[in-house]
Amino acid sequence: MRPSAVRLLNILVPIKRAVDYAVKIRVNPEQTGIDLNVKHSMNPFDEIAVEEAIRIRERLKDAVKSIKVVTIGPPKSAETLRTALAMGADSAIHVEIPESAPAPEPLGVAKTLKALIERQKEGVDVVILGKQAIDDDAGQTGQMLAGLMGWSQATFASKVEVDPEQKIANITREIDGGLEELRCKFPVIITTDLRQVHLHVSTKPRYASLPNIMKAKKKPVEKLTAAEIGVDLTPRLETIKVTEPPKRVGGGKVASVDELLARLKEAGVTGKRA
Repeated sequence: MRPSAVRLLNILVPIKRAVDYAVKIRVNPEQTGIDLNVKHSMNPFDEIAVEEAIRIRERLKDAVKSIKVVTIGPPKSAETLRTALAMGADSAIHVEIPESAPAPEPLGVAKTLKALIERQKEGVDVVILGKQAIDDDAGQTGQMLAGLMGWSQATFASKVEVDPEQKIANITREIDGGLEELRCKFPVIITTDLRQVHLHVSTKPRYASLPNIMKAKKKPVEKLTAAEIGVDLTPRLETIKVTEPPKRVGGGKVASVDELLARLKEAGVTGKRA
């Protein structure tokens, strides 16, 4: 009896266009959110996820059939997809929403990703995404997607080793007490941590070279809408008001302990006996 051929891996990498990490965040004049008229770039954690997917291909060679990136966002998000394609992804999906539409919430994103996974004719074996986005810091999408799909999950991954023959992934993840090792069966959802870069210098996200940027322009990008895949991205939460924290008042110097105690007493601070 001839052994069955090992199915080639299909990797999906969700990415997000977010305010650039170097930009100083400011509240917009309407106090409905932050000012978005600033530089945007790929969410750093998602950039690590793209890099890890490419590294898996470099390690496994032809065992990886495709690396597909997906984003949900306004038309400008296409630039973020092209960056991922220039890094080494093969194709992309853009679920386009209007420029004026509110940012999708984690549950809406997870439902969208579930619908997209179910549309893939060749299936998806591994989903790799950043552990959180730096704009909302929610850190929920990967876990919600795993729950909706009923798939294995490993969050805050710092090391990923994939065995396509055994159809398992060995993952080292960050926990409060140190590191935890997990063995997950395919299909699996992995969220990457910054330590993914720090533990392995070679996995620092690569810069897209000019030739690869030119090649990325010819790679396929499928455009869809939420309605076309049957997903409602209407937010469930309403942001009432966003304000900046109060400015810190400068301190003062005192010449003695007695003066310090007097100042504290004036401020209404009283001590208690132990």
